[in-house]
Amino acid sequence: MNVHEYQAKEIFARHGVPVPRGGVASTPEEARGVAEDLGDGVVVKAQVHAGGRGKAGGVRVVTSADEAEQAARAILGTRLVTAQTGPEGLPVGSVLVEEAVTAQTETYVSLAIDGSARGVVVIASAAGGMDIEQVAAMTPEKVLRESVDPLLGLQPYQARKLAYGLGVEPELVRSTASLIVSLYGIFTTYDCSLVEINPLTITDDGRVLAVDAKLNLDDDALFRHPDMRELHDPGQEDPLEVEAKQHDLSYVKLDGNVGCIVNGAGLALATMDVIGATGASPANFLDVGGGADEEKVSHALRIVLSDPSVEQVLVNIFGGILRCDVAARGLLMAAEAIPHAIRPMVVRMLGTNAEEGRRTLSESSLDVTLVDDLNEAAEAIRSTT
Repeated sequence: MNVHEYQAKEIFARHGVPVPRGGVASTPEEARGVAEDLGDGVVVKAQVHAGGRGKAGGVRVVTSADEAEQAARAILGTRLVTAQTGPEGLPVGSVLVEEAVTAQTETYVSLAIDGSARGVVVIASAAGGMDIEQVAAMTPEKVLRESVDPLLGLQPYQARKLAYGLGVEPELVRSTASLIVSLYGIFTTYDCSLVEINPLTITDDGRVLAVDAKLNLDDDALFRHPDMRELHDPGQEDPLEVEAKQHDLSYVKLDGNVGCIVNGAGLALATMDVIGATGASPANFLDVGGGADEEKVSHALRIVLSDPSVEQVLVNIFGGILRCDVAARGLLMAAEAIPHAIRPMVVRMLGTNAEEGRRTLSESSLDVTLVDDLNEAAEAIRSTT
């Protein structure tokens, strides 16, 4: 689960990570009030779950409360399109108004899960304010890494090593190291999957500030943090993904034209690869799970067909806990509910009650091509693409 920048900064501040003075506003008038409290020279920042806001016009530096009100009026209620949002953009329902700071240096610090190290890794770079992926690709020597022992936690000497590597002034090494240790505390306290500051700024008056803040929470750990659920903003997510979560479906919308319905994450990825090999592209990742019933399968197909870019659907079911006859009846339930939206389907069913499921579909009025393996599925997709 992502949270907005202002929410992340509130959490940072509670845990001793210094952030600029500021406040959130949902109307131009509120933005003006915050700017008046802060004094001349503020930044108005659109609050969306995406990076690249500055390049897209979502971050504006102003010099007065009047200009802050005007900037908020221009941003609020729009859809901000950045490199991370896609062409549809994301709605801007609030802005963060905070003091403008003069940066002496800008650095980058983040914590994430490193699968290869099976633990948390701290990533830092003196090239802050830039896309870290670009820095890693063009100048990998500028990217510092410290793996954290899951039993000992982040050690002070590791934080100091990173601070020195960032090139901060000697008198700021201790405060920078302390900030990094605090970030690790936030990461573990809230079961995060990512904590990022870009840029971490050294101001001209010697302050170390988290000018930006990104915090992602592990969805599977939210049951331990019921208070954090209140930070969820469904308006920042794809409506189909929100609906899928309500039905306990693992669904991610993609930009292809072939919808996928599969039971099992690994099988879903293999199915997407098969689609890609045909020259088409998957419109989604969707794992209905092993314990799905007819209603859940029906919801899955209805969600897939709600995507206007879907031209056909590939169903790949390996019957185990989810029997093939159950899956087939679920597909028919969806077809009866939304007959106008049904597209051609290629269906592969193997395992428990596969013959019964195939017979149910073959005797229906659906436009179904039944196949025995993924090679046949690929040929069927090619023939209709």
